Amino acid sequence: MRRGKVRDVYDLPDSRLLIVASDRISAFDVVMPTPVPGKGRLLTRLSLFWLRFIESRGLATTHLLSDSVSDIPVSAFKGSTRAIDLEGRVMIGRKCTVVPIECVVRGYLEGSGWSEYKNTGTVCGIALPPGLRQCDRLPQPIFTPATKEELGKHDENIDFATACAKVGEPVMNKLRDMSIAIYNAASEHARLRGIIIADTKFEFGIPESGGDPIVIDEALTPDSSRFWPADTYAPGKAQRSFDKQYLREYLQDLVDRGLWNKQAPGPELPESIVSATLDKYREACDRLV
Repeated sequence: MRRGKVRDVYDLPDSRLLIVASDRISAFDVVMPTPVPGKGRLLTRLSLFWLRFIESRGLATTHLLSDSVSDIPVSAFKGSTRAIDLEGRVMIGRKCTVVPIECVVRGYLEGSGWSEYKNTGTVCGIALPPGLRQCDRLPQPIFTPATKEELGKHDENIDFATACAKVGEPVMNKLRDMSIAIYNAASEHARLRGIIIADTKFEFGIPESGGDPIVIDEALTPDSSRFWPADTYAPGKAQRSFDKQYLREYLQDLVDRGLWNKQAPGPELPESIVSATLDKYREACDRLV
């Protein structure tokens, strides 16, 4: 049905979708031409853990129905693709209408939130205390929505009122409350395992059968979150990370030297960057699951 930055989505019978996690990696909303071998399986393993965590805690319903390749109809396989090629990469989920808002929760001040705060003292219209440093823990997690743009376009931070105007205040109230509740529970789980979840984003959809929004796509992976090691956390500077920040810093250096402009196509990645990025994803997964 569509190809995302990382996942390919296919239609299945009975209002189901097949989501296949590739080894593609994106940064600054651009898909890099160099894959990270094995990344898709790590992302799927971590997403499956968190989606089941969310449901088991009664925090929200999720799209997840199965992760078994045996539940994919034999008729779906064409060409050289085999079921074994998809082992560990698939989620079968409920078909939904996507709510066109990225639901971002921030517990710490970094990234675009830090950039905005330095200029205005606010993040997505939320006033924060003066004098906060880069990567400071916020007094309490804040919900900072963003637009959900098509592939190749940059998502844009918006305030809560703008999000309400797009999809309705009752829906946004539910999404905010669910997002913050999930973040709080996940943060506690991660902290006990030596990881700080600085921020994360969720996506929600309305099932074809109707009802309340449910969590769709991935959840709480290094692709959608900032993970920091708790034992080296020191606000006032950028943190070591288990996520794409390592790749972002490499790419930002290319930008600063005039070697890339944050537009597609992205640059080929050296083996050292690919290997180090995969190691960080793997350690995060091993600690959290």
